[in-house]
Amino acid sequence: MEPIFLHVDAALIVAEKPAGLLAVPGRGPDKQDCLSARVQQRYPDALIVHRLDMDTSGLICFARTAEAQRRLNRSFEERRVGKRYCACVIGRLEGEGEIDLPLSVDWHNRPKSRVDPVHGRPSRTRWRAAGYDAARDTTRVELAPVTGRSHQLRVHLAALGHPIVGDPLYGQPAERMRLHATALALFHPEDGRPVEFFSPPPF
Repeated sequence: MEPIFLHVDAALIVAEKPAGLLAVPGRGPDKQDCLSARVQQRYPDALIVHRLDMDTSGLICFARTAEAQRRLNRSFEERRVGKRYCACVIGRLEGEGEIDLPLSVDWHNRPKSRVDPVHGRPSRTRWRAAGYDAARDTTRVELAPVTGRSHQLRVHLAALGHPIVGDPLYGQPAERMRLHATALALFHPEDGRPVEFFSPPPF
């Protein structure tokens, strides 16, 4: 479960996180092994910018200077980073659309989140069906989150009636969850040029 490095320069690192590995350290000595620690073993100046769920695989970027981290953080906050995911969901899903359901932390069932029309924060996900597998009764779906709430893609798809295959929190556990961060488009923190990175889904 070693990270794969797709890009490394003086200001930016883009790595591919394996499923089942924490993105950042958790609480307790048994949760210190994570992607950021492994990246920092090779590049000690690597700084965290964003995260993926432990069960999600795919692209994560790191900054290598405090100024690069500040610029990347601002890009994420201002939604100037393009993120695309691929998932396999249970059941037949056709066409495309946008899920607009507010989400909040489910405090009684942490770490889960839930749809919360009263106290939830605005949350939007664009989706497009990309092929149905009749033998497995699953659909491959391309996803583009407009907002970036905790577990947003997972909760939104479950609310649509099509939980992600292998989702241990919102579906039925399997050997791994079928959710992969496939593309990351951003402005380079050093000179502002647009750059884009791709990682094909391993399922």
